[in-house]
Amino acid sequence: MLKMIDVNKKLGNFALSGINLEIPEGEYFVLLGRSGSGKTQLLELIAGLYAPDSGEIRIAGKDVTRTRIQDRNIGLMFQDFAVFPNMTVSGNISFPLRCRKYSHADISRMVAEAAEKLNIDHLLDRLTNNLSSGELQRVALARTLITSPRLLLLDEPMASVDASLKDDIRRIFRQLNREGLTILHVTHDYREAISLAARVGVLHNGRIIQEGKPGEVFRRPENEFIARYAGIRNFFRVKLYAEDGSWNAVTGNKMVISIPPDEYPVEGLLAIRSEEVKILNILSAGNSQKNMFRAVVREIYPSETGMEIILDAGEMIHADITMNEFTELNIKELSVVWITFSSEAPIVFSGKELI
Repeated sequence: MLKMIDVNKKLGNFALSGINLEIPEGEYFVLLGRSGSGKTQLLELIAGLYAPDSGEIRIAGKDVTRTRIQDRNIGLMFQDFAVFPNMTVSGNISFPLRCRKYSHADISRMVAEAAEKLNIDHLLDRLTNNLSSGELQRVALARTLITSPRLLLLDEPMASVDASLKDDIRRIFRQLNREGLTILHVTHDYREAISLAARVGVLHNGRIIQEGKPGEVFRRPENEFIARYAGIRNFFRVKLYAEDGSWNAVTGNKMVISIPPDEYPVEGLLAIRSEEVKILNILSAGNSQKNMFRAVVREIYPSETGMEIILDAGEMIHADITMNEFTELNIKELSVVWITFSSEAPIVFSGKELI
């Protein structure tokens, strides 16, 4: 459906560089990036708001690199929705059809169908300046979809929506994708990618630095930047060595951590996801297995999934556990416990952060 081949574009002091991206028809692809990474500029290039300096953009097998925006059959929904405050909901939705000189009968029918699909048919005669954020988004989405685009581009679609409405919006996007619509959705929130994407890419300083299935990218990030972006909080500078066919990493405070077999540099950065760290009662655990350490509970905080526990095991380590585990273990500050994680849990990087 969408193919970008070595696309480059300089925009003032910023540049999109060497963009290679392929999204098959019917896929939901989420592109992640922090503010200023180039997400919106990439969408605008695809939509045709400006042309790349070099490279090629293809949609449905056709080279559209220099094709006008109105001839690309793309829908682009901006973060701020860009609805017209001086028009009714019906006027906003019908605007693209009126620009294309559709008949009054066709416009009435298509607007009614789009409004019913997005559950805003009761709002058609209202002005948009007194609608909620969720209603505004549905109006903008209906207007974007009214011309039946083959590719839908979403620019931070959750950013301006109340938290209570986000689940409803996700359901709408999933349904559109199930109906066969190809979607490219850009966001700064990796949790959106986990909940929606078939594949994700990470954009940093105008370059796509990793792409794959969400589980692959977030569980096995290729560098420290992506690991931190994905919410990993346990990082240790380590020295690495092989012994009796196994690999170990030694932290600055002499914790010896068993790591997966691979080829490693002499030194690196080791990361462990907090949900991989298990806490065991001091009375029911031994210390004979690898990656088991005695630890003291230092801090306890509520988290999205239960409780976040910060422990001192020679190095400070974060663990995320469920409320049931927290209650069963009877964890309190200064409790002495064992912590453990599998030898497959650690991720090792070269330690060189991206600029």
